[in-house]
Amino acid sequence: MSDDIQAVTENGPAEARITEESLAAARAMVGSYLRPEGPFIQDLTYDTMRNYCNGIGDLNPLFRDMEAARRSRHSVLVGHPTIPMAYGYIGRTRWGFPGVHGFFAGNDWEFFRTWRLGDRMNCVERVVGVEEKKSTLSGRLVIQYVEANFINQRDELMARVLGWCTRHERRAARSSGKHESIRTYQYSAEEMERIEAVELDEVNCIRGGKIRYWQDVQVGEELDTIARGPLTATDLKGINVGVGRGLTHGLILMQAQRHPGHYFRKAGGGGIEYTGAGHSDASTAQKSGAPSAYDYGPGRMSWMTSLVSNWMGDAAFLKRIRGEIRKFNIVGDTTWLKGKVARKYAKDGYALVDLEIWAENQRGEITAPGIATVMLPSRDLAHRPVIDGSFELGLAQIR
Repeated sequence: MSDDIQAVTENGPAEARITEESLAAARAMVGSYLRPEGPFIQDLTYDTMRNYCNGIGDLNPLFRDMEAARRSRHSVLVGHPTIPMAYGYIGRTRWGFPGVHGFFAGNDWEFFRTWRLGDRMNCVERVVGVEEKKSTLSGRLVIQYVEANFINQRDELMARVLGWCTRHERRAARSSGKHESIRTYQYSAEEMERIEAVELDEVNCIRGGKIRYWQDVQVGEELDTIARGPLTATDLKGINVGVGRGLTHGLILMQAQRHPGHYFRKAGGGGIEYTGAGHSDASTAQKSGAPSAYDYGPGRMSWMTSLVSNWMGDAAFLKRIRGEIRKFNIVGDTTWLKGKVARKYAKDGYALVDLEIWAENQRGEITAPGIATVMLPSRDLAHRPVIDGSFELGLAQIR
């Protein structure tokens, strides 16, 4: 057994502290480029594109049905806007602060072109910031920021994303007792009936080929609500399958040799487990201060994106989406994805709509607030047409 694997902690994740030295080391990485996390999936085939949709529960035929996509204005299967999540989670904890727990905390996506069947994803990722704050969960908190540019096989810029995570000392987070009162929710028969009715009706909320014109949109107009839940172990397994995450056995040992602080041995001298096991194992989650096993932040971001893509239709273009993961979504919780039109305006000739979107649990708590900007077709010839691949607006121009 190598010394590195021997360094893996036993009976649970490491209980390291955030120190001035580890903070300085992380700040010294600002500007540095990171090795790709995987990549887990690079080639957009019919199978990988459909499987990603299965993992996030997206029903839009444009992203998963070859024949329906062929009949659309795109004439080819199109990738879900967040399909680069299958390449790697941007903002996920994987650098600095060994032994300190990390939670995915948000993404801010800017899109330039549409992914299509046959494309190959590549990514250039770099560290752009480290920020220290106070937290009610763990006291001392560090936020780490990365920026990634996703390009295709023709070196065309497809999307740019800012991702961030929060780092918490496990012992402090656990000792705070912040989530001790949270229990698995008990639904009434009426509540379950409503959830399942909304989920089954989602296919009827997909705009598809019916063009949504800018002139027809009204400020304050609500998007059709969609639901994801109650969250189950099957759901959590499904997103891992959808994004191609499945390292096992010797591959896990190799990763533990490189990053022993991110792995631990199961109690009783068992096998090596990744600290992210808290997503599926309640006891591991609770050792990190979470109330129970919880969802994947990138999955919730994708659900918020599906809310928008369902509403806007095939002829529109999603320019930007931002979401902040602020509360846990634990096994048994239901996430309601909601939104409304906050603003409509023209910028540089484009007909634009800003949306306020959010994820809300069955307790009425907003777990992930967000915003989106959509380019819609216009009946006014003074507005530029929405033609994929022609967008060069920066975030500063549309804010």
